[in-house]
Amino acid sequence: MTAVLGPIVAERGDEPAIIDERGVTSWTELDSRVTRLVHALRSRGLAVGDTVLTMLGNQAEFIEASLACAHGGWLLVPVNWHLVAREVAYVIDDSSAAAVITDTRWLPVVLDALELADASSVRARFVIDAAAVPAGFEAYEDVLAATHDDEIDDAQRGGPMFYTSGTTGFPKGVRSTLSTVGGPPEMLTLIAHSMAPMIGVTPGGRDVQLVCGPIYHSAQWVFGAGALCCGATVVLQHRFDAAQVLALIDEHQVTGVHLVPTQMVRMLELPDEIREGFSGASLTRIVHGAAPCPPSVKRRMIDWVGPVVAEYYGGTEGGFLSMIEAEDWLTRPGSVGRPLEIMEIEIFDDDGAALPANRPGQIWFRSRMGSRFEYHNAPEKTAAAHRGEGFATLGDVGFFDDDGYLYLSDRRIDMIVSGGVNIYPAEIEGVLVEHPDIIDAAVFGIPNEEMGESVHAALTLRPGVEWSEPFAAQLTVFCRERLAGFKVPRSFEVHEELPRSAAGKLTKRELRDPWWAGIDRAI
Repeated sequence: MTAVLGPIVAERGDEPAIIDERGVTSWTELDSRVTRLVHALRSRGLAVGDTVLTMLGNQAEFIEASLACAHGGWLLVPVNWHLVAREVAYVIDDSSAAAVITDTRWLPVVLDALELADASSVRARFVIDAAAVPAGFEAYEDVLAATHDDEIDDAQRGGPMFYTSGTTGFPKGVRSTLSTVGGPPEMLTLIAHSMAPMIGVTPGGRDVQLVCGPIYHSAQWVFGAGALCCGATVVLQHRFDAAQVLALIDEHQVTGVHLVPTQMVRMLELPDEIREGFSGASLTRIVHGAAPCPPSVKRRMIDWVGPVVAEYYGGTEGGFLSMIEAEDWLTRPGSVGRPLEIMEIEIFDDDGAALPANRPGQIWFRSRMGSRFEYHNAPEKTAAAHRGEGFATLGDVGFFDDDGYLYLSDRRIDMIVSGGVNIYPAEIEGVLVEHPDIIDAAVFGIPNEEMGESVHAALTLRPGVEWSEPFAAQLTVFCRERLAGFKVPRSFEVHEELPRSAAGKLTKRELRDPWWAGIDRAI
């Protein structure tokens, strides 16, 4: 038995561990499949410290790969399946991927990416559910069937390295405490148990966790793989569907789910007959984060499902930083809570001086447990996100009230949050100016009632080029060929010249502020 799953298998062997659109995997089956995958990757030359890249959906095989990395001493790099081949190729090379695991749904993109990438480090290529397996690949199920599930000798801890979009171009991998390689795999269990109160599960209990957002994101991974390591059954919905979420909760007696504000909006907008037919009696915790939530949306959610709605502030780099339960939030709407006991949060001004209550400044955090993070292959980016005495920042601006509750008020770094997904404009701007008829571009977020923000681009066109609907459509196609769909601008504006400082830097606030005038939030 594997170190992480063994104790759970011994107690709950034939009970469901994972439920996805293709069926049910028991704890015993999951343990055997994880063990086989470790042996298969080792036999293909993977060593401790190597990287396993996955382009998978919300499916059992994703968790199998996660747990295999946790016992093989490998870094798991989950790739956003919305990315295009050019973007995937970059991650393959930047992470020095030694293995690639994908599903037939994304096989064409992965094949193109491998052609574009150097890919010299890739030694194993597995595909799931493919009718025809291309040259160089092996069928995932055939690989597992041909491999034994004997106990893993010298199991070594591994963990995930999530790629976040970069402020200056391509994304960077985040190596945090979760990414530690080496040592006993049981450390993953201890980490998961420490996060159990935030996730809303009880180690050793009979919780059922629904993951209805893309599990390649760090938060969804924690609420999926982390909950499973605590003994929770995990239900995976590949693509979010609000009505189906309600059906899955009642069908599987789901106790907890992670949502982003956009998902809550869609659930609240369901027809009355669907909402009235929803019981939700099993729910003990709905946790939301990843993007600011309009107070009106949150109040409606609490009125509907009760005071089980909790909110956190954090990020891939630092994990959970603060949390607030529904009862506290109702008396302090807009707050993201008090710092967790293991976290210290300070508000500093531009000169590095600590600010008193009710004075906004940049939010800096420090783990009392000594946890730190770094950006893979990006020492300058790592340095910019840190300051003396172990403090780090996500780039947000906020303040504490007189009772020590944290509020977010602005975002210092040039980031858009749309539907809970972080989008950094630099990569989009780089693609736009590749177009022969565009000489300058500035990308920023504008208000969107459902998504929070939508991607908007201000452009300067080459002399003699006129803006038109056909040009806009052609430009959108140009972007979609080079960027994941969620990064493509949804709207445009054209200027003779974009505002720049004396140093030549775009002054986006001049472009952005008019869009936010009269809006009761800055992010």
